[in-house]
Amino acid sequence: MGEMNTAAFLEREDLAWFRDGPSLSVTARGAAATLARRVGFSAHRVAEVALAVTEAATNVHRHAVDGALLLRTVRSGDEAGVEFLTVDSGPGMTDVAAALADGASTAGTLGIGLGAVSRLADHFDLHSLPGRGTVMTARFWPRTADGRAVVTPGESPADGVTRPISGESVCGDAWAVRRVPGEGDGAPPPLLIMLCDGLGHGPLAARASQAAVKAFHGAHDLSPAGALDAVHLALRGLRGGAVAVARIEPAAGRLLYCGVGNVSGFLVADGARRALLSLPGIVGMHMRRLRTFEEPLPEHGALVMHSDGLTERWDPAALPGLLGHSPLVTAGQLLREAGGRRDDASVVVINGAW
Repeated sequence: MGEMNTAAFLEREDLAWFRDGPSLSVTARGAAATLARRVGFSAHRVAEVALAVTEAATNVHRHAVDGALLLRTVRSGDEAGVEFLTVDSGPGMTDVAAALADGASTAGTLGIGLGAVSRLADHFDLHSLPGRGTVMTARFWPRTADGRAVVTPGESPADGVTRPISGESVCGDAWAVRRVPGEGDGAPPPLLIMLCDGLGHGPLAARASQAAVKAFHGAHDLSPAGALDAVHLALRGLRGGAVAVARIEPAAGRLLYCGVGNVSGFLVADGARRALLSLPGIVGMHMRRLRTFEEPLPEHGALVMHSDGLTERWDPAALPGLLGHSPLVTAGQLLREAGGRRDDASVVVINGAW
């Protein structure tokens, strides 16, 4: 197994998706500036965030098909930051390096270019597939008076994205991840990952999925079945949902997986994927006796879990370079490739954890 990424997990909250349209750059810029001020950025840093979001949003509007921008908060301890993700369905970039070069800017913007966006950000990643689409993300932390970021964690091995069904402002899907303390004897500690698809859509589905997240973080039995049992109890009297829990054990070289309902899980490596099994049922309502399945961890591989807001028709072989990017960009590419707008959608990716 490779060296594990030991960066602390960031807390994230997906706040709003902005669909492409004539007002995309103005709307996204205003929302980003308001968010940056609310989390405590200086006036100068607020302006930098607004500038970067304007460039990214205008690039989507002028050059992309079916583009959208997600705005969200990130937290590391007591510090809060701002992050955006752009997703589009083409035409893609044939030369990413040229697009990021100084002087290459979007017509009609302030002319700073994507290269300057990457320098303004504390973390930046972009993956483009000609003929298919582009996913880009940038994260911004507050800066000190001399321009240093107040938070400099390494890139987390776990990230994901949620998107509500068209017409709703809240998503009924949620995901969470936690480390298992006190195990490993010097080896990387196990990770526990959960994805919940609350039944239906809207606020009641969101309430169920957030209750699942709370129960997952409070579970004492950190086996997949134990965590799923805790979620089952928490969802009684609520909407219920489809839930899967995975436990990655780098020292043992194995993954344990326990799922109920229509949540998909895959181990991905070398342009191929291996499906993980879930049982029929509804967590919080009708749940059969749980079964936990064991799979070996593939070398240089990743774990992908997603709700049925994404079809299972995505093919890693058709997405070259997918696992060479951050988990958020990987999740964004899968959402672009397989996500629909007639259902809540969520996908979480674990990459670099073994």
